[in-house]
This record gives sequence, C-alpha cells and structure tokens, in this order.
Amino acid sequence: MLTEMIGGNESCTAGPIPVSYLTCLTYILGEWTGVEHIEDYLSYAVYLLWVLFPLAVVFLLPGVLVILFYTSILLLHIYKRKNELKEAYSNDFWDGAKQMLATLWDGHGRIWHGYELHGADNIPEGPGLIVFYHGATPADYVYFMARLLIQRKRYCHVVADHFVFRLPGFKILLDVHGVMHGPKEECVSALKKGYLIAIAPGGVREALFSDEMYTIIWGDRKGFAQVAIDAKVPIIPMFTQNVREGIRTLGGIKILRSLYERIRLPIVPVYGGFPVKLRTFIGEPIPYEPNVTAEELTAKTKAALQALIEKHQKIPGNIFRALMERFQTQKKED
Repeated sequence: MLTEMIGGNESCTAGPIPVSYLTCLTYILGEWTGVEHIEDYLSYAVYLLWVLFPLAVVFLLPGVLVILFYTSILLLHIYKRKNELKEAYSNDFWDGAKQMLATLWDGHGRIWHGYELHGADNIPEGPGLIVFYHGATPADYVYFMARLLIQRKRYCHVVADHFVFRLPGFKILLDVHGVMHGPKEECVSALKKGYLIAIAPGGVREALFSDEMYTIIWGDRKGFAQVAIDAKVPIIPMFTQNVREGIRTLGGIKILRSLYERIRLPIVPVYGGFPVKLRTFIGEPIPYEPNVTAEELTAKTKAALQALIEKHQKIPGNIFRALMERFQTQKKED
C-alpha cells in the first residue's frame, strides 16, 4: 500500500491506514540509497546527535563573544560612514560610538551574566593603573569598561597582547578604544596625561593556563609596577568573581602548553559561555611611594589581588554554584 501511495503521489495520511511523514521519508531515503533497514542507522544518528549536542553547544557558545566583537566593528564602520563630515571638525568624534558600544556590551553582561560592578568609588578621579586577574577571555573587562563609562563617564584604556593587533578587522575597534601595545614609555606618557589604564600582568598565559583554582600566573613580570612608579600613580587591584566558570580552557593539556610556549599564539580551545553570575570587585588603591622598588610594589599588588580572590571567590570554582548565584538576591559585601 505504501508503494502505491508514493507512486500515486498521495498524501502519507491518505488511505485506510495513515502513515507518518517520518515513515514516508524513511522509506523514500531507503529506496534512494538502497540501504536495507535504514531506520536503524537513522535512529543511531539521532542518538549520537542527542548525546553530542550539549558538547557542541559548550564549544560553540564562546563564539557569541566573537560575534559581539565583530558586530561592534561593523557598528563602528557604519558610525564612521554616517558621520564623516563631523569627523573633520570634532575632537570627540568617537564619543557617540563609545557610548553605543558600551550600551551593547553592558546589555549583554546584564542579561547573560547579571553583571555587577562593586567598589567603583576606589577608582581615583585622576590617573591610575588598574591591575586585574585575566579570565579565559577579556569579556569581564569589557563589561567593566562599559559599566564604568555609562555610570561614571570615565574611560579606561587597556594594554593588550601583540597578537590582538593582528586579528583581522580589529584595527578600528582597537584605535577607537585606545588599546595600547604596552611599551613602558607609552604607558607612562598616557598616565602622566591623566589616563586611567588597565593591565593584566598574567596576560595570555594566565588566561589560557590558570584554572578553577584562580592561580595568579605572573612569572617574573614587574614592568607594570615600574610604570606606576615612573608615572607616580596608584595601583588599583581588580577581580571578577566566577570569571573562570563562565568560560574555561583546555589549558591543562601539557602539549598545548608546550605548543603555546613555542609559538606564543592562543591556540588552546575554550568552552563554556555559561550564564554564570559575574561581579567585578575593585580593591582599595595602593598609593604611590617614592622609595618603593618595582619588586616590592609587584609583591604588594599581587598580595592585594590575591586577597580579593580569597574574599570574593570560593575555591575551587564550580560552574553549577556560579549558575545558582544568579538567583541569589543578597549581594556580597564590597
């Protein structure tokens, strides 16, 4: 009967015995491929899809951040095209674009992570160097920068790794936001002009190879401390709670660590994109002292950042717990 129905171009539900469309499609696929009992293979394929779908999702979700970055780039090009005449006569040409992108990223942080910023009063009115723990991605810093601009009308420049400047299409985004390569002279000059600058001394190495224990990985880096001393500005420690639970890396695989040390490119896979609770905490400033050495200031800054981690982060980090914190109504103390 099924053959006659298909041959006669009748509906699968026609006739005395209705046949489901899935049965029809299975039959047609079997006839077309010549494979017997194709429904068994299809059932197995559906089972694999059901099993592997969650795994695919956790590796694809971080791609949302990539989409947001390139959306930001597209919006900047549109903004520039629509305001070309204004660019020739205005010193604050990109202010509107910065506000627009701040609204975009703050909205994402607020909706996806319930993002909160605590301790913003610790940021001085004048210049300062913010030192922060680097998560697997810089998303938490972008949320902080957006919230600071919206709430305090303060803009914070950031020092980025050299590979960021080679990312395709990122030039306009980096130029508009004043992202810096990080030579000491450039940072000192910017601070003396009154800028607020942020830096993660752990950089890409800390981003990729720290873990749910929130280990600070600075090595022997102390250049940031010398910058603060030369510019005579305070250092402000900053940490984002649950930043390791939102997106994690496979940095525990030794061969990936060896490969990174050889080529110095962030090729370690990341996964997650979970909507965990994110809270950024800004600690009390470490004031400038004329007689302190770079080594001493580095140790003092690391201790202050470690204190923020111990105060605001449960160790080891836990993804489920971080998700549940989205439903907590009581805020932690600053």
